[in-house]
Amino acid sequence: MTVARHHHWIGGRQVSPKNEKHFEDLNPLDDSLYAEIAQGDPTDVAMAVETAHESFGSYRHSLPKQREAWLVRAAELLESRSSQFIDILIDEVGSPILKAQREVETSVGILRSAAGATRQLTGKTLPTDVPGRLSMSVRRPLGVIAGISPFNVPLIKDIKHSAMPLATGNTVVLLPSEHAPVTALKVAELFADAGFPAGAFNVVTGLGADIGDTLTCHPQVRMVGFTGSSRIGHHISALCGKHAKRYSLEMGGKNPLVVLKDAELGKAVQGSVLGSFLYQGQICMASSRIYVEKSIFDDFLTKFLAAVQSLSMEDLRSPSTMIGPVIHERQRNRIKQHVADAISKGATVRCGGKWQGNCCEPTVLTGVDDQMLISHEETFGPVTTVHAVDSADEALTLANASNLGLSASIYTSNLTQAMRFAEELEAGMVHVNGTTIQDEPHIPFGGVGDSGFGRESTDPDLSELTEWKWVTVQHS
Repeated sequence: MTVARHHHWIGGRQVSPKNEKHFEDLNPLDDSLYAEIAQGDPTDVAMAVETAHESFGSYRHSLPKQREAWLVRAAELLESRSSQFIDILIDEVGSPILKAQREVETSVGILRSAAGATRQLTGKTLPTDVPGRLSMSVRRPLGVIAGISPFNVPLIKDIKHSAMPLATGNTVVLLPSEHAPVTALKVAELFADAGFPAGAFNVVTGLGADIGDTLTCHPQVRMVGFTGSSRIGHHISALCGKHAKRYSLEMGGKNPLVVLKDAELGKAVQGSVLGSFLYQGQICMASSRIYVEKSIFDDFLTKFLAAVQSLSMEDLRSPSTMIGPVIHERQRNRIKQHVADAISKGATVRCGGKWQGNCCEPTVLTGVDDQMLISHEETFGPVTTVHAVDSADEALTLANASNLGLSASIYTSNLTQAMRFAEELEAGMVHVNGTTIQDEPHIPFGGVGDSGFGRESTDPDLSELTEWKWVTVQHS
């Protein structure tokens, strides 16, 4: 079979890497070669940023109706090409088909939401103490926005890091994960076919460790949007602080799911399974810590284990398949290390723990304590821990014990407890009687502590992606 070779997307066309180097993009199911990808260097990054900067000179003056039409058209094209994107998500990053379908649907919604935002860039008329003066404030786009996207939901994040910047009159340079570059390049083609001017959206592919800092620190980049690990996020925040750039970080999670004694058990089990094992746990919002009140712990665990053990690890294109391959060898080793460390220190494997090729069986651990790596580090795989707690107070204390505050869930029929947890859980998103993995295009998505800085959404982005300008007119 012929393997496709992909280049950068700069100025509305494919551009070969200056160094003529390419790297291998592997199918995580069996590590077979999926595509050959341009391995960008600082020269390529500079070309992309300078192209975006030049395009900004005219793109910033595009009309709201034009940007609205381009974004609506992009949404329509994504819907019509859904099968193509689903195939890429399955083969490039190992998405089971239901997750891939959901990712396409969410991305269409993000594009439509951004299209509506083109008409929401409003300013104010301001009171003034100067006679005969009209005082007003207006918003203006920043310039070149850099987006750095992950492998796990590449389509959603490629769209998130581009749709609102484009809606607000900015231009974009996207650096996708080296494990999901084809998805980003297909997004570039999508935007081009939707009518966006050449240079408004650009993609540079390569190894983040080699060119990420070059993109972040380029003087013509005004803001950086990043999705990925907390470690890299802190590194990017330091660089942006040094160079006085805006930034938005969506990082890791160690998300708690709490089940109180008055919870509807069936829904709590269903939410725990989905939250823990959707896309084999490779989701920042995954339910990696489950706290259950003791009076229902045994009943919950029995039902939970039965549901987990019924999950399919078969054909990724079968709607019944829940568990697919772990993305790459480094991440597989991390999962193995976390499980082995927990077992060596006294944890019990209630189910799973074994591997079938590159797929890890959905794994449930009990007896986990603070001395184990898995208790405080993000595993990012199909592994969760279940803990018995004496009370709702203990559950709340333990849920807040991590500085990774992205998403949290509470299952209860007690409205008072529900609202108390919603108020006191240290997380950017809290869901009552719903799983930790949830997203909509218009909600303020993001975390606190080591899980993030800033929010992704239409309203926050209108502010973060523009800057205020004060204008006065002396008319008398």
